[in-house]
Amino acid sequence: MMTEKQTLATKYEPQSIEEGRYDWWVKQGFFEATGDTAKKPFSVVIPPPNVTGKLHLGHAWDTTLQDIITRQKRMQGYDVLWLPGMDHAGIATQAKVEAKLREEGVTRYDLGREKFVEQVWDWKEEYAGHIRQQWGKLGLGLDYSKERFTLDAGLNTAVNKVFVDLYKKGLIYRGERIINWDPAAKTALSDIEVIHKDVAGHFYHLRYPLTDGSGFLEVATTRPETIPGDTAVAVHPDDERYQKYIGKTIKLPLMDREIPIIADEYVEREFGSGVVKITPAHDPNDFEVGERHDLPRIIVMHEDGSMNENAGKYEGMDRFECRKAIIKDFEALDLVVKIEDHPHSVGHSERTDAVVEPYLSKQWFVKMTPLAEQALALQKSEDKVNFVPDRFDAQYVRWMENIHDWCISRQLWWGHQIPAWYNEAGEIHVGMEAPAGEGWTRDNDVLDTWFSSALWPFSTMGWPEEDAEMYNRYFPTNVLVTGYDIIAFWVSRMIFQSVEFTGRRPFEDALIHGLVRDEEGRKMSKSLGNGVDPIDVIEKYGADSLRYFLTTGTSPGQDLRFSYEKVEATWNFINKIWNASRFVMMNIEGMEAKDIDLSNVTDVSDQWILTRLNETIAKVTELSERYEYGEVGRHLNNFIWDDYCDWYIEISKITLYGEDEASKATTKAVLAYVLDNILRLLHPFMPFVTEEIWQQLPTEGETIVTAAWPTVREELNNATAADAMKLYVEVIRAVRTIRTEVNTPLSRPITMMIKAKTPEIKALLLENQSYIERFCNPESLTIDTELEVPTQVMTAVVTGAEIYLPLQGLIDVAAETERLTKELDKLKNEVSRVQGKLKNERFVANAPDEVVVAERAKEQDYLEKYALVEQRIADLASL
Repeated sequence: MMTEKQTLATKYEPQSIEEGRYDWWVKQGFFEATGDTAKKPFSVVIPPPNVTGKLHLGHAWDTTLQDIITRQKRMQGYDVLWLPGMDHAGIATQAKVEAKLREEGVTRYDLGREKFVEQVWDWKEEYAGHIRQQWGKLGLGLDYSKERFTLDAGLNTAVNKVFVDLYKKGLIYRGERIINWDPAAKTALSDIEVIHKDVAGHFYHLRYPLTDGSGFLEVATTRPETIPGDTAVAVHPDDERYQKYIGKTIKLPLMDREIPIIADEYVEREFGSGVVKITPAHDPNDFEVGERHDLPRIIVMHEDGSMNENAGKYEGMDRFECRKAIIKDFEALDLVVKIEDHPHSVGHSERTDAVVEPYLSKQWFVKMTPLAEQALALQKSEDKVNFVPDRFDAQYVRWMENIHDWCISRQLWWGHQIPAWYNEAGEIHVGMEAPAGEGWTRDNDVLDTWFSSALWPFSTMGWPEEDAEMYNRYFPTNVLVTGYDIIAFWVSRMIFQSVEFTGRRPFEDALIHGLVRDEEGRKMSKSLGNGVDPIDVIEKYGADSLRYFLTTGTSPGQDLRFSYEKVEATWNFINKIWNASRFVMMNIEGMEAKDIDLSNVTDVSDQWILTRLNETIAKVTELSERYEYGEVGRHLNNFIWDDYCDWYIEISKITLYGEDEASKATTKAVLAYVLDNILRLLHPFMPFVTEEIWQQLPTEGETIVTAAWPTVREELNNATAADAMKLYVEVIRAVRTIRTEVNTPLSRPITMMIKAKTPEIKALLLENQSYIERFCNPESLTIDTELEVPTQVMTAVVTGAEIYLPLQGLIDVAAETERLTKELDKLKNEVSRVQGKLKNERFVANAPDEVVVAERAKEQDYLEKYALVEQRIADLASL
C-alpha cells in the first residue's frame, strides 16, 4: 500500500512504531484463517497458557517461534490457522483464587461450589484479558475468531466423550491406590506434578520387640510418623538370618497391636538390616506387599496432613511434629538403635510446594499400557511425530515405555467435573448425561488439567462433531512448539490421546526449545530474584528487538541465556536497518512499483548484491524449514549489515551521485528491490518495524503480513560478478586494515600497487578500479602482473593478488614483521585444518563432490597465501 509520506522518522523509536499497529492488523483480519481451498492449509495450536498470571520470557520465546513459523507460511501462500486459547489450570488457578479469598476472610466452603466457581470465572476473565494484551505487545498473529478455553462448552463435550469411551473400553477405572497427595491443596497429584528436592533428613534405626519376648528386630525408616499404620514387618524369604522369625509376630511399639513377620522378595537383604516395616496405606511399594499378603490398610492421617484417630495418642498432631514425638517416645522405651543423617529426595507439590504424602485413596485412573503401546507403535511408522531435535524422541519413548497408570481425579471444584454418578446401592453410572431416576449423586471431583489439554489439538477444532469443518481441514496440525520440560506432562498425552481417538498424530513436528536462563546460566526464579518481565524489555527496546534476540540466540533444544546487552545489540541492528532504509527512501522518492526494473542490470555491484540476495533467500528459506533460526539470524545479519548496508549502499553512492541517469534508475531499482526482500525475510522476526518501513516502499499490497515470501530469481544470479566483488571487497578491507595499523587516516592519499597473479585478475581489477579509488583513496594506483616493488612497503595478500603500500617514514619493520608472522600462523592453522579434512577418508568418500572440490580450492588458496607471506617476511629481514 502506498502512503502519501515516503520518508521515515529521523530516529528509530520502537514505541511509536509499535503503537496501534497490532490493533490494525487484528481489525483488518490479516491473521484469520480463510478456509480458502485453493490454498494448502497449515495449522498450529498455541500451547495454552494458564490463566494464573502474567506471561514470562519462556512464553515470549515459545510464542514468537510459533509466530515466525506461521507468518512465514502465510507469506508463502498457505491458509494459516494459528489457534489461540488458554488453560483453566485447575489446581493452580483454584489455589490463586482461594488465596485471594483468604485475604478477604472467606473460604470456598463458605461460598459453596457454585458461587466459588463463579469467582474463578471472574478471575479467568480478568487474567485472560491481561494475557491477550501481552500477546498483542509481542505482535502475535493469532486468529482470535477461533479462540478456545479448556473449560468451554465444546471442550467439555470432548472431555466427557473421551472419559466415557475410555471407561467403556476398560481403560478408565476407579480404585484404591497409593497416590501423591497434596495436603495443602487437599488433592491428588499425578507423578509429574511432583517435584523432587534433595532434603536433609534422617534414617531412624529402631527396635521392634518380638511378641514372645525373645528379642527384637531392627527396622530402619525415614518416616516414623507412619509407624501407627504399620501392619507387618517383612524379611526376604531366602535371608538365613531371619528364617526362624517368619510367621511370628511383633508387638508394634506405642500402638499395643500385634503385627505379623512376613517373607517377601521385595525386601533387599543387603540394604540396612534386611528388615522393613510395611505400611500399606502410606507407601506404594508397601501397598503392593500388602496386596500379596492380604494385609489391612490403616490410614493414619487426615487429608490436611495431620494425624487422625488411627494414630492413637498422636491424633491431631501435624505429621512432622508427630515424627519428633514418636522418636522421643521410642527413645524413652530404649528402642532407638541409632539415628543417621540421610539426605534424600523428597517429593513436593509443583503448585503449593507442600511435601507430598503417599496416601491411600479412592481415585480415578487411566490404564496406560494399551494407550502407550499404540503411541509407541506410531513412532515406528512413517506417520510418527518428528521431534526437533530428534534426540527428544528417545526421551519421549523412554517415558512412554516406563509409564504408570495415570491418576486423573482431583479433589477440586474448578475443572471438568467427572461424568460419574453414584447411588446408595453402590452402583456407578458413567455417561454423557446424568442417569434417569432419583437417588443419584454426581462425583464431586474434577479431572486433572492435563486430561483436557491432552485433547487440545483436536478438541479445539470441533471434534467429536463429525462435520466439524475446522477439524476436517486443519487437523492434524503441522507443528507444535514447546519446551523440553513438558514432554512428559503434555506432549506425550496429546500423542496417545490423538492416536486413540483420531487414529492420527496430533502434529507432524514437535519443535522443542529449552529454558530461558539468566546470564550466569541459572534458572529464573522468584527466590533468586533474577526473573525478567518481557513487557519491561519491550518498553525499553521494543518487541522486535526482544523477538529477534529470543529466536536467533540459540539452536533448537538448547537453553537460552538472557542478556540485556544482546537485546541492545539487536536494537542496534534494527537501527542500522532503519537508517539504511531512510537513505533508500530519500533516493527513490517518487518511485512506484512499476519503476522497479531489473532487466538491464550491468554494474558489477548491482549484479553482486542481487546474487547475494538470492543466496540469502535460499539459505534463510532452507534453514527456516529446519527451524534453525540461530543460523537464519547469522545469514541475515551478514547479508543485511555487511553486504547491503556497509558495502552496497556505500558503493551505490558512486552511481547515485554521478551523471548517468540510466545507471541511477537501475541502482535505485536494485536498492528498492533488495530492501523490499530484506523486509520480507525479516518480517516474521520483526513484524512491527518491517511493516512500518514496507508501508513507505513502492510496493503493491495492503500489508507485509500477506506479502509474498521472497523467492530465488535465477536470472539475477551472476557468479562472475559475485567473485569479482568479493575480490574488490577483500582488497579494500586489506588496505583499510593496513591504514589502521599504521594510523594513516582514509583522508590521506597513499600510493597503492597491486600485483595481479594472472592477466584475468588484472583485467578484473582494472575494470572496476573506481571502487578501489573510491574506498581506498590512492594518490596513485598501479595494477599489473609484474611490478617493481620498493623495499619499504606494507603488504597484504588477497586471493589472486598482492597489495603493496609504500609508506616511507611510517612503516615499522619490526611491527610489520610481527604482523606478518601472526598472519603466517593463521594461514598455517587454516592449511592444517583443511588438509586434515581432506586426509579424512570418510569425509572425502561421503561429502558431496562439490564440497570436496571447494575444500581442495581452499587448500590451494591458503598454500599460495602462505608462500607469499613467508616470502615477505624474508624480504623484510633483508632490509
